[in-house]
Amino acid sequence: MGIKKYNPYTPSRRNMTGSDFSEITKTTPEKSLLAKKDKTAGRNNQGKITVRHHGGGNRQKYRIIDFKRNKDDIPAKVVGIEYDPNRTANIALICYADGEKAYILAPEGLKDGMKIMNGKKAEIRPGNCLPLSEIPVGTLVHNIELLPGKGGQMVRAAGNSAQLMAKEGKYATLRLPSGEMRMVPIECRASIGVIGNGDHNLVNIGKAGRKRHMGIRPTVRGSVMNPNDHPHGGGEGKTGIGRPGPCTPWGKPALGLKTRRKKHSNKLIVRRRDGRAIK
Repeated sequence: MGIKKYNPYTPSRRNMTGSDFSEITKTTPEKSLLAKKDKTAGRNNQGKITVRHHGGGNRQKYRIIDFKRNKDDIPAKVVGIEYDPNRTANIALICYADGEKAYILAPEGLKDGMKIMNGKKAEIRPGNCLPLSEIPVGTLVHNIELLPGKGGQMVRAAGNSAQLMAKEGKYATLRLPSGEMRMVPIECRASIGVIGNGDHNLVNIGKAGRKRHMGIRPTVRGSVMNPNDHPHGGGEGKTGIGRPGPCTPWGKPALGLKTRRKKHSNKLIVRRRDGRAIK
């Protein structure tokens, strides 16, 4: 998908860019695969803000995506590629031979009318879903399960892919987009190919109002607040934060503090994304 520029008929339009949606072939969603999506504006059941900078935004409906891909050995035809407001990747509407419809993440190269399949007998083609045990080493994959049958949890954003590096015993080793090397049970499923809409991160939002349409409220720097509002606040003019390191509004260390503690999955990580081996 390409990037389009706008004529600068207002100051905010001067550097604004957007997707040209050249991959999109279907503009209306499948009603049977839509679900209600309530807005919480970052508030919990007591009305207190638990997630900051959420609120407003355009009305959306959730598209029910088939992350499990467990309808095996039944060919499906791609009906159309659609935009999904809930994720960076585009989605593809497929129709199985028995008439059932489903949404999947659309990989690069998937076109209307193409045939896809799930299961061990599927070919190694973009969009097909197979167990890692049946995928050749070196293949680029996405939508990877962490536990067999749970559904894809890793590598689901636009333009991302993981590479199958090795298969040994009960585990397959994957190189994730972050650079982390991780082992996954070899019975877990993954979809073939690179997720489409890779130019998504090149879009220049251009103006504040466009962020508000996305449901994102303003973020204020702590250094411009008063001392009673933020640990970084106060001082005459522009000053330092006055602390050994940056903090959250509640005084907890931020920006670089390691938050991962001892986890059972540590033994499955061969190399962290920073290049260090897990001890």
